[in-house]
Amino acid sequence: MLDRLFFGNIVRLWYKVEQSGMWYGEYSHSLDDKDRFILPAKFRHRIKQYKIDTFFLTRGLEECIFMLASREWKEMEEKFKNLSFTKKQSRFFNRLYFSGAYEVNVDPQGRILLPNSLKEFAGIKKEIVIAGVADRIEIWDRQKWQKFYRENKQKFEEIAEDIFE
Repeated sequence: MLDRLFFGNIVRLWYKVEQSGMWYGEYSHSLDDKDRFILPAKFRHRIKQYKIDTFFLTRGLEECIFMLASREWKEMEEKFKNLSFTKKQSRFFNRLYFSGAYEVNVDPQGRILLPNSLKEFAGIKKEIVIAGVADRIEIWDRQKWQKFYRENKQKFEEIAEDIFE
C-alpha cells in the first residue's frame, strides 16, 4: 500500500513536470528600447515543447519579479485565495502579489514586455538576470542579483543543512 502511494506521488510529480516543465539556469540579458527581454533559447524550446502560451509576471520576493506559467499561476492562485482574508498579513500579501500581476504572452521572437510598474519595483534599468528556479522564473536587475549572490553564496551549505535535516 505504501509503495503504491509513493509511486502515485512520483507519477503525479512527473506529470506536473512533463506538462509545464521546470526552469533551470542563470542567464544575462538586456531590455530593448521597448522594455522587452528575450527568453533564453532553452526556455523558448521548453515553451514550444509544452505549448505554454501564457505567463504571469508579479512582484516577487527580495525585489525580483516572479514569472510563472499559467498552470503554476493557477495553482498558486488557489493556495493564496484560501488564505483567510480576516488575517491582516494574508490581506496585505494578496493585495501586493495580485495587484502587481500581469498576464503576458511570448511574442514570435521569444520576447516578453516588462510592465513599467514591475520594472520600477525590481529596480531594473537595462541589464537583467533571468534565473530558472524550478517551477518559476525570476527576473532580477543584474546588479541586485550579483549582490544577492555575493551575500548568500557562503550561506548555501548552512541553509541546506537546515532545510534538509
